[in-house]
Formats: sequence, C-alpha cells, structure tokens
Amino acid sequence: MSAPENLFEIGTDGPTTIVAAVDGSVTSLRACAYAAGMARRQHAQLLAIYVPVIGALAGTSAEAALALRQGAEETAKLLQELADQAARDRGVAIRFCTRTGDPYTEITRFADEVRADALVVGASEHLGHRLIGSLAVRLVRAGRWPVTVVP
Repeated sequence: MSAPENLFEIGTDGPTTIVAAVDGSVTSLRACAYAAGMARRQHAQLLAIYVPVIGALAGTSAEAALALRQGAEETAKLLQELADQAARDRGVAIRFCTRTGDPYTEITRFADEVRADALVVGASEHLGHRLIGSLAVRLVRAGRWPVTVVP
C-alpha cells in the first residue's frame, strides 16, 4: 500500500523550521548548539526563543517590576549573543525572539506561529520537575511537534 502523493512534501525528509528554547541554563545552551547543528545538517531555518517569567513577581512594587524587566532584557541580550555565536560556529543563521509570560504557553504559541517542524529544549535541572513535570515533558505531551530534549 503506498502513501497518497500529497501526504508528504517532495524533497523534504526532515524539519525545515527548528525552534530552540533558551533560558540561560547550561542544558538550554547545549540545546541551542544542538539545534544549530541540526539546522545546518537539515538546511533548516533556526529560531530561538527566550521567555522570562516576570508576571507575579512584578506585582510587588513598581521598582521590583522595573528591576525584573531590566534583568530580563539584559539576560535576553546575553542569550541572543550566545545563540548567535552558536549558530555562527555551525555556519547557520538564527532569529532570536523574546516573549514574556508562561514559558509553555509562549513557546507553543511561537512554534505554531512559525509553523515549527521540531522543538529543541534543554532538560530541566530542577529536582521538583521530577514530581510535577518539566517544560520539556509538557511539550512532548502536547504531541504537536517532535521534541528533542538535550541533557
């Protein structure tokens, strides 16, 4: 039994758009480097997303909210530089995006917007995630994209 011709795009045998989620952790930086290598091998578009969580903590005072936002902006600049370097080292271009909010919600929304074919994330380093589940586990359970979890 053969597959219908319109089921698969002719000439593609892998992802064309790869999204790497970065948060500054060692595992997320490894994930970005891995995604860059994967994008190079697959001749795919590489996108990186950083989602700082500011929400509830910002409600304490105007000064705290400003400090959190400034810290998130500085972290975003640093992460963009690191992502750019990882992509350059592997000979690919990268587009970096920052969104604020719940990481799962924003990453899935971004992946849908860019029609991602694959997500690459770092494994969680938090002990509590073994009990309640990590971002990576939630993305895998969503079942909408292949998700590579980099240790």
